[in-house]
Amino acid sequence: MDIPVTVSLQNPPLPPKQFHTKNPTPKDFNLLIKHHANLKNDHAILSTYTHMESLGLAPDNTSLPLVLKACARLSAVERGKGIHSSIRNSGLDKDVRIGTALVDFYCKSGLIDDAVKVFDEMCERDLVLWNALIHGCVGCGCYQEAICLFREMQSEGLKPNSRSVVALLLACREVSELRCGKEIHGYGLRNGLLDLDAHVGTALIGFYMRFDVRMSHLTFDSMVVRNVVSSNAIITGYVDVGEYLVAVKLFVQLLVDGVEFDSVSMLVVIQACAKIRSVELARQIHQMAMKYSYSSDLFIVNALLNMYSECGCIELSRALFETVPNRDVALWNSMLAAYSEYGFYEEAMNLFSKMRTEGIMEDQRTVYIMLSLCEELSEGLIAGKSLHALARKSGMEMDVSLGNTLLSMYAEFNCVQSVKKVFAEMKGSDVVSWNILIRALACNGLRDEAWETFGVMRESGTKPNSHTIISVLAIFEAETCVNTVRAIHGFVMKHGIEVDLSLNTALTDIYMNSGDEAAARTLFENRPYRDVISWNAIIAGYIRNNESNEARLLFNRMISEVKPNSVTITSILSSCTQVASLPLGQCLHAYATRRHFSFDFDLSLANAFISMYARSGSMQNAEKIFKSLPTRNVISWNALITGYSMHGHGYDAILVFQQMLEDGFQPNGSTFVAVLSACRHSGLIEMGLKLFHTMVHDLEITPKLVHYGCVVDLLCRAGRLDEAREFIESMPIGPDASVWRALLNGCRVNSAPELAGAIFEKLMELEPMNAGNYVLLSNIYAAAGLWLEVRKIRTLLREKGMKKPPGTSWIVIKSQVHSFVASDTSHLDSNRIYACLNSLSALIKEIGYTPDLQWVLHEEEN
Repeated sequence: MDIPVTVSLQNPPLPPKQFHTKNPTPKDFNLLIKHHANLKNDHAILSTYTHMESLGLAPDNTSLPLVLKACARLSAVERGKGIHSSIRNSGLDKDVRIGTALVDFYCKSGLIDDAVKVFDEMCERDLVLWNALIHGCVGCGCYQEAICLFREMQSEGLKPNSRSVVALLLACREVSELRCGKEIHGYGLRNGLLDLDAHVGTALIGFYMRFDVRMSHLTFDSMVVRNVVSSNAIITGYVDVGEYLVAVKLFVQLLVDGVEFDSVSMLVVIQACAKIRSVELARQIHQMAMKYSYSSDLFIVNALLNMYSECGCIELSRALFETVPNRDVALWNSMLAAYSEYGFYEEAMNLFSKMRTEGIMEDQRTVYIMLSLCEELSEGLIAGKSLHALARKSGMEMDVSLGNTLLSMYAEFNCVQSVKKVFAEMKGSDVVSWNILIRALACNGLRDEAWETFGVMRESGTKPNSHTIISVLAIFEAETCVNTVRAIHGFVMKHGIEVDLSLNTALTDIYMNSGDEAAARTLFENRPYRDVISWNAIIAGYIRNNESNEARLLFNRMISEVKPNSVTITSILSSCTQVASLPLGQCLHAYATRRHFSFDFDLSLANAFISMYARSGSMQNAEKIFKSLPTRNVISWNALITGYSMHGHGYDAILVFQQMLEDGFQPNGSTFVAVLSACRHSGLIEMGLKLFHTMVHDLEITPKLVHYGCVVDLLCRAGRLDEAREFIESMPIGPDASVWRALLNGCRVNSAPELAGAIFEKLMELEPMNAGNYVLLSNIYAAAGLWLEVRKIRTLLREKGMKKPPGTSWIVIKSQVHSFVASDTSHLDSNRIYACLNSLSALIKEIGYTPDLQWVLHEEEN
């Protein structure tokens, strides 16, 4: 892109010749102040006035307003106050021109009360003075006061002019005073103000845009006098109300009509094109910007870059960026933001490094952008700390914006101490700051401190919002005390905190976790609008509570209201896996296919389907999905290995494991749980022991209790009970009940009652109220004929009031789960079921089947 540069040097006008005297008069100083005013040199104006003061000379009523205007533009509030104080009782403060300048100065300095005080002290009030105060009230956001002043001005017999009308229309717009605005419109029409001043029509366009875009357009069409500001106002209005295509069409029509436009027009149209997201239209606007020589305007170039980014053309953004020779920090920031938005995190880091190499000084927005992408980087925490150090080195103030960005970054990496440190260093905090701190403490196990921090937040005067309550609920996620949840819910209602969709979902979820299904369901059903996250939360809650049938009914309702996402499908799939419901899983697979869920782009969903098919016994379908994946991860491999393991295909599981290693994947702890289980179920004892050795010594994976339990079971299946016990006693971590139970079960399989008693004592220490352990020991003694010991165990069970829960079997027919226990007659069709069972028993006995009753629970003989 060529940037034309034109340089025009003009000699500045010289000071008046009268001032080159040894004894300048007040008139000379007044002329000099006017001279500096013409040059717009505010510092020179104040310097001249200071010199004038030092000589004891007073300004006149034409130069003093210029001095006050300079104070306002330079934000020299104390200097302006000093000037006001110095002219009190001199008569100058009663001059209407100076009074007007003082009112204007105080209003522009945000000191509206001082402006009103000056106004009230004025003996003479002309239209200019009234307009100054009315405009000042509007500028300070005192809109109702401006409207009252306008009416008071009329009551004093002054006739509003176009400046008065413009100010009042701005006020009416801000307080939504449609009726008052229409009255002003009528006044303007009656007095011909719209025909004389384009600013009035422009103000009307902006006013009506708040209420009715059609009226704005009619006002624009009826304007006799228009200028580029009027055109920009109507185009901007359409953009503000989201009518982007209309805005562009109007711009094109104005071009056809020969209406002039400026850089503001271009910026607004570029913004509209960005929202339309038409690449072709974006290119045309870019060409037009170049044709009218706006290619050197960095504001326009920046807008064009953002336009291409919003249209999804990151390459065009990059190409435009590379053509600009003199890039400012705003342009660098836009390119960094574009990279970040489209996931080009490494490119963003490289560009940031290039930016610093070229000597461009980063600003706070640069730091915000870079901090926001740190969580996506492999070395994100290191990058975040470097950016934090850079912000300090650059002297950036730890204000709320920068502080909150750093808090979010450190919280994302669970660096709770850094979160606390940044919070302590912040110059002020808002509700977002407190929310991040509370959630960081809660999510890192510092629940008491998080609760105390919530109390400190309330004492500080910061009002909690819905996100605060979500952070507080995170404190109690590990608990299931429904009373605590109700107390928090009560706090929300008492303090009038809005229960928005996010908070409603969080409360629903925690009520489900606490066991209060009724409260959760009430919250869910009473919500007029529910998004996919709300549905996912309630469905997942029912699945966690083992109410898969209710979860599936909700899913059927959901698809008529909201489109499910991959999280929904994954949750429902887990319910299919729990009950091994292959038909329902196949239906979900068909639904996902029809709705164009792609396994190529959603590996988590693909893995869920592999796991469902594998656990439901359809290894062929599991393999089919697995082989179709363009990319796999360790979870994909684990799901397939687990499926083979569950169904006794130990050799196939080992083959898949070996293929996984050959393909360069690093197995994790879950992989070895699956492959060790496969060895257990298939009798591959030595292979299992060898794999455990590989896991610990070659891959240096620290075993967990489940791995130790697998090894104990392997040794017991090989009859090596003493070796299994020695293995347990040599474990670097204390064995849990599952490990000792594996050994006790080994005693059952290998008929070793002499070892069972000592092992049972260990189980009693860990699980004193588990009836299953007692029954297992009782069966071991019964099998060995030790009936006295059996009687002792049964007596102990009765004394403790324990009873082993019966085992449950189930079958899924037409998406309905039918559950059974031994000797169950509760089913409606139990007579037909038992008739069928008896018929099958008779048939298998006829072909020679003899049941093995060795491990059936022995009933004590009287």
